[in-house]
Amino acid sequence: MMVMAMARTAARSSARERLLAAADELFYDEGIRSVGIDRVIEHAGVAKASLYNTFGSKDKLIHAYLKGRHEKVAARISAAVAAAETPRKGLLAVFDAQAASYADSGFRGCPFVRASAEARPGDTVDQTTSQYRAWVRGLFAELAEQAGASDPAALARALHMVYDGSIVSARSDHDPGAGAVARATASVLLDAALG
Repeated sequence: MMVMAMARTAARSSARERLLAAADELFYDEGIRSVGIDRVIEHAGVAKASLYNTFGSKDKLIHAYLKGRHEKVAARISAAVAAAETPRKGLLAVFDAQAASYADSGFRGCPFVRASAEARPGDTVDQTTSQYRAWVRGLFAELAEQAGASDPAALARALHMVYDGSIVSARSDHDPGAGAVARATASVLLDAALG
């Protein structure tokens, strides 16, 4: 009896992982609304019931996809910030960590900006993208405060705009060098704000 329960748990976990991997690839490459649930199921190689038993709906799968993307970005950026010697260098490390993704051949821009463009105000996607953006702004504000900025919130907002702009430029202009420009711009902002 216990072996059967463990096998069911492993199968569910496996279906979940396959569904998330398929959603991650398809939603990021093609968009969250243009990819139908049947394509995700087919790409994952699972039964339709697996999707509904695991996630309950497409919106919940989209939420899980975005949450996974948030965790990956947060881990990459947090590692770069942790390796920085000072809060100022930590702020610049955010740009370095993000710029590293621009040269990836699969880079399609920010998954949160892409998803937000397809969201309806107040829906799960809108809320999830807002949470990610609040995390980025919060990280900038925390580091700005640690660095001694007189108005950490204003500096965080400016840095976040540069961060967003670099992602859009890297994607729209096919310019992996946008990260270096964003870092240089952030450095100028930091010099002005921190003296």
